[in-house]
Amino acid sequence: MPPPPRFDAWFNFAQKRGVKLIDEYDTIYHSLLPFWGLEPQLIRTRAKEVIGFDNGVIAVLIRSGKVSKIAGGGEGIMWKREALKNMLERFVKYLPDMDLAFNIHDEPRVVVPYDDLQRLVLRAVDNALPKAFANASPRNSWSPRPKDLNKGDRVDEVRITRFNRFAHQPTWTISRMSCPVDSPARSLDETAADNITAYSYSQLGFIYNTTAFSDVCLTPSLRHTFGFFDRPNAFDVTHDLFPIFSQSKVSSFQDILYPSPWYWAQKVPYDATMDYEWDNKQEQMYWRGSTTGGFSRAGGWRRQHRQLFVKRINGWDTAKVYERSTTAAEDNAWTLKDVARRKFKHIFNVKFSHIGQCDPEDCKAQAEFFDVVQSAAQQDAWQYKHLVDIDGNAFSGRYYAFLQSNSLVYKLAVFREWHDEWLRAWVHYIPLSLHGDEHVETVRYLATEKEGQAIARTLAAQGQEWAQSALRNDDLEVYFFRLLLEYGRIVDDNRESIGFSP
Repeated sequence: MPPPPRFDAWFNFAQKRGVKLIDEYDTIYHSLLPFWGLEPQLIRTRAKEVIGFDNGVIAVLIRSGKVSKIAGGGEGIMWKREALKNMLERFVKYLPDMDLAFNIHDEPRVVVPYDDLQRLVLRAVDNALPKAFANASPRNSWSPRPKDLNKGDRVDEVRITRFNRFAHQPTWTISRMSCPVDSPARSLDETAADNITAYSYSQLGFIYNTTAFSDVCLTPSLRHTFGFFDRPNAFDVTHDLFPIFSQSKVSSFQDILYPSPWYWAQKVPYDATMDYEWDNKQEQMYWRGSTTGGFSRAGGWRRQHRQLFVKRINGWDTAKVYERSTTAAEDNAWTLKDVARRKFKHIFNVKFSHIGQCDPEDCKAQAEFFDVVQSAAQQDAWQYKHLVDIDGNAFSGRYYAFLQSNSLVYKLAVFREWHDEWLRAWVHYIPLSLHGDEHVETVRYLATEKEGQAIARTLAAQGQEWAQSALRNDDLEVYFFRLLLEYGRIVDDNRESIGFSP
């Protein structure tokens, strides 16, 4: 299929900004594929419907190559409206007239039942896409503004909504509805085991496939180990395919991923002048944060990922680690041993600094259970070689700052972001599992073994170099530009006949 109209403008835009990856945009294809199963007018109507009601979205109206109106979301996120407008500024002149809906919540919004999703994809691959592929001479221009779009000076009010609000309620049953019926997450008996062989190896379960690891359809235990599925802090969801642009999502949702304004606006900045050289950093894993990730009621914090992580790291039970044999017969052989966690307390500095998102009883229980310390400044993290980044209510906004630093980043994430195909586990960062059997051994090896320390230094440098060259604001804008060109084609009534032609 030919690229969308104005692809030449995008290519020049990307080249001038020195983008490293000019062809890695599969996430866009997968996000938009189901929308090829809907008629363009219906997609536009749904966009108009969602921005016309108080649905927790920012409406961005583009007309005649300009942002003609941006509204919605409330006063508390004025910064996000401003960031979105500025992100669009350098390329909006190449975009078609369209209405866009940007999710203001951390949590995703669209989950379509599996049978409907499959029908949409089949429609796309059997009908719409073949027509677009067959067009040998596409027209390199957008169609005129359709009659169902207004002049762009207002957001037309809609009096009903298809979004249902389930904040502070369990969401697993809803979240798994787009999973295949034979997947572990859809087990009728609710006893199916996680398909851990799809993403981890060894007795400790080191993650080798982060895409499979974050596939919630493979991991029914998430119901009891991840805050979003226990009780999300916000949950405003529809089961029809609406074009909602979100900063992150879990795998079973159909939100369209786009580069986060939080990163673009550098809401968590990295100040290189406050960082330390690798050799001057402390040999510890460091984390400070709050009990975000879900809302805790009736003891629910015991099933939420941040609390489980902090509890496990600071536990007094045993952990499994590899020890190298010292006998001549088994020189350099590694064997798994049970050791007391307290033996490695000196390489972990993981604490909560705030208790929140909980009923009073649960807040009190957590304050008593955890060793809560004073809040720390973001720049304090640079004292440590090993920094862990954990999902909160959705993606963690500290990720880019961590990657840009001189430290090694460990990532515990189920939420997916636009950049996932641009970052490589064990090359730019260390992936961590939710069950945590490998946590102690991973840090022990990289912090105390001579060869592990050398590897840690190398990985930290690789992650930093890549973040500084591939996660710049320029890179975010290039991706956003390409995404909106592809989306613009999908909502064009002549989408099968338009496209870039030299």
